[in-house]
Amino acid sequence: MQIEEPPVLRDTPKPQGERRGLVLVNTGTGKGKSTAAFGLALRAHGRGKSVKVYQFMKVPSARFGEHRLFEQLGIPIEGLGDGFSWKSRDLEHSARLALEGWAKAEASIRAGEHFMIVLDEIMYPVRYGWVPLEAVLTCLRERPPQVHVVLTGRGAPAELIDLADTVTEMTLVKHHFKAGVPAQRGIED
Repeated sequence: MQIEEPPVLRDTPKPQGERRGLVLVNTGTGKGKSTAAFGLALRAHGRGKSVKVYQFMKVPSARFGEHRLFEQLGIPIEGLGDGFSWKSRDLEHSARLALEGWAKAEASIRAGEHFMIVLDEIMYPVRYGWVPLEAVLTCLRERPPQVHVVLTGRGAPAELIDLADTVTEMTLVKHHFKAGVPAQRGIED
């Protein structure tokens, strides 16, 4: 590693625009997409802002680490699905749940009552055609101006990337699964 000098001058101009709700996308093959979204939710909640989290691939009865913490903090989190497609016993049922879940999430976004809404793992139902991409794009374009929406999942469509204000692609460099280390509570959940 080469040591470098810390910057002493700002190398980018300070933005002069108006503050408004943002569309943020966390995508890519690396870990951390949902974790980063949850961090934003915690940051907003810590500032006294109203936050709602929808998880498109988790079951409503899920009790993962984020559910336990968000419940303690009073951040509503709702599972909308029946697990990942490779675990589903009925893909038509999974598709129906995703579409019903999208209706809930869309209503929350349009209502404008939350500062931030997280749509965790929404890319899967969008990519599978269970939730129409155009409906998501339209909702994001028409949302109240103060609402921030964070969307996560692998393979974000180009149309969503174009619409978003901030897109972060998590890149897989190395993963413990490849070394035979299984998922662990507190890391993957």
